[in-house]
Amino acid sequence: MSESSFEKTNFGWQLAQSQQRFLEWWELKTAQNMPNVELPSWFDSPILRTIAKTAFWVILALLAVWASWQIWQQLRFYIHNFRKSNQTTDVSVKQTIENVSVAEWFLRSQKLQQSGKYRQACNCLYMAVLQRLNDAGTAVYQASRTDGEYLQLIQQLSQPAPYETVIAIHEQLYFGNMKADASTFEQCQQAYQQIKD
Repeated sequence: MSESSFEKTNFGWQLAQSQQRFLEWWELKTAQNMPNVELPSWFDSPILRTIAKTAFWVILALLAVWASWQIWQQLRFYIHNFRKSNQTTDVSVKQTIENVSVAEWFLRSQKLQQSGKYRQACNCLYMAVLQRLNDAGTAVYQASRTDGEYLQLIQQLSQPAPYETVIAIHEQLYFGNMKADASTFEQCQQAYQQIKD
């Protein structure tokens, strides 16, 4: 190999050399300007060292407790908001069926649909169907009654299919893994319109 094939210098090496020179210069200057300070003899006391170590660990523990408390407060806030946003029913839907008319349930469903809350909107149509069944005396409303029980009770109707559709959508949204979207609401609303007509 010839001597010309080896690098004699490069930018990285020059930069490292410059940094090294600067650090050595800085160390020299600061060492010259630092006065020789002698610490008092009591500063070397084992009791003082023990107190200092204890104080350090107590402060560190208090900071850890404080940081944990702050993290917990933030997590509680997010957990609360997450639960609130994923509640199975809207606050307006929690009222008992006897206090709300079919028309009111339908109006609520339209408002919720317009704001993009399709799950709650479908639930309002479901409640309107239950109210209609209650008013007709076909299936008197009971909070403990299941969708399966309603499906059995509507079999005596001349056209149970639209009722079955609304109940099935409700069951899938609240007990299955179906996601509510505009098409789900549209399907539910079409079934409801067939009941209404």
